[in-house]
Amino acid sequence: MKALRVHEVGSIDNLVVDDIPSPDCGAGAIKVRVHACGINFADKLLVEGGYQEKPPTPFIPGGEIAGEVIEVGADVTGFAVGDKVMAMISLGGLAEEAVLNPMMAVKLPPQADLTEAAAFAVAYGTSHLALDHRAHLQPGETLVVLGAGGGVGLTAVEIGKLMGATVIACAGSDAKLEAAREKGADVLVNYKTEDLRERIKAETGGRGADVIYDPVGGDVFKAAMRAIAFEGRIIVIGFASGEIPQIPANILLVKNISAVGLYWGAYSVRNPDVLLKSIRQLIDWYMAGKIKPHVSATYPLAEGAEAIRALAERRSTGKVVVTSGGNP
Repeated sequence: MKALRVHEVGSIDNLVVDDIPSPDCGAGAIKVRVHACGINFADKLLVEGGYQEKPPTPFIPGGEIAGEVIEVGADVTGFAVGDKVMAMISLGGLAEEAVLNPMMAVKLPPQADLTEAAAFAVAYGTSHLALDHRAHLQPGETLVVLGAGGGVGLTAVEIGKLMGATVIACAGSDAKLEAAREKGADVLVNYKTEDLRERIKAETGGRGADVIYDPVGGDVFKAAMRAIAFEGRIIVIGFASGEIPQIPANILLVKNISAVGLYWGAYSVRNPDVLLKSIRQLIDWYMAGKIKPHVSATYPLAEGAEAIRALAERRSTGKVVVTSGGNP
């Protein structure tokens, strides 16, 4: 099979498409023909050696896939050859086939679109766990979404609206803000041309935001932090800007603010029941037409490096997906 592999960390340019043996399925596992793999910021960090986990080389990045089951190992129940699935895997998604723990796979209805399914788990799962499980967002509260035009940002806008919040979408371009508007954002703020802190205060009557969702870090985090309400919550998702901000403890104290982190991948090991419950809720919403992944670009496996580069350079609006086959 073909696989996009990292032989030496440090640069996206080091990614190489290799011909390697098809992986053995083994007992307790399922083998999936990968039709699509969602690209996430973690893939960039893995390739560059900046992720908190550093797998030995060579390795295949890609942690979010959708495809068709082609082999079921001994002792596995609940899956059959031909089933459509989406799955969360730590590595191995940017390949034509992947072997995985069935506990991390969710069976999809026959009519599911596999390209959309590959854009689903990480982005929606991150936002749902962040807003529901970690920040306890309540109906009627004001949610500020930074990086609102990106892969996770758009899902935060969409889920925030479903949960009954007023959503202030913030991004660095009008095109990305338009995508957020289409997902239901109530207020749009371009933080390249507007004063983010003052605009949030103006839109909330001076009170500030109840919840701030931040996958960006850097200066926008600092500005938003100073426009948060009493007992507000700021959720740290990531640092797409490249700058990890420092949180002044005195601001936390004076306003009784909570700063919480959300590393979605940790739940697959530490509390998979929470993760899978969230995914099943999201699939129910998806099949009911309440949420719909925004796939802005697809690339063939041979151009997988360019897909990661598009995400790293923040050229994408919504989700980038690498495909290695059509829907069965």
